[in-house]
Amino acid sequence: MQKDLTTTKTKCAEENIDWDEVYTRLLPKIFHYFCYKVGDTAMAEELTAVTFEKAWMSRRNFHKSIGQIHAWMFGIARNVAVDYFRKNKIEISVEEMLELDSGNSVEDDVQSNLDFQTIVAILNRFSVRERDVIAMKYGAELSNREIAQLTKLSESNVGTILNRTVKKIRVEWEKSHA
Repeated sequence: MQKDLTTTKTKCAEENIDWDEVYTRLLPKIFHYFCYKVGDTAMAEELTAVTFEKAWMSRRNFHKSIGQIHAWMFGIARNVAVDYFRKNKIEISVEEMLELDSGNSVEDDVQSNLDFQTIVAILNRFSVRERDVIAMKYGAELSNREIAQLTKLSESNVGTILNRTVKKIRVEWEKSHA
């Protein structure tokens, strides 16, 4: 039995993972996920760094036959977010979301910021699960299948949650602009 564990650990360690490619491909997705989750770019950067550090430190635990690297990385990111909220006793919220310098005119930026604040206010009325799925879909740009793997929901359930949540956002949006 001990020999089997040693062999498995050695095989995991020997699997080739192109960490440069993983970093390049997943960094923006994980960063945007955290932006949706914490609403603060500096904290999102820090949590993204923590996620990659934890992944690097536990890279020997990743086994390609178990799942894809993006699912493993987002699992780590979700745990980092949970730890952050628990440690800081913060109610999970999407307040003070990401503000990016888009290169638009000041008027466009102001309107975009107002629209974004309206969406933030709308999202804050939804459940944690709805906000989390929205953050994964639109912040991290994950597919429904990837979200399903991360949340342990069925792919059809993820689609249903997204569909219903987007409809609720549209209804609330129209109310706020009537």
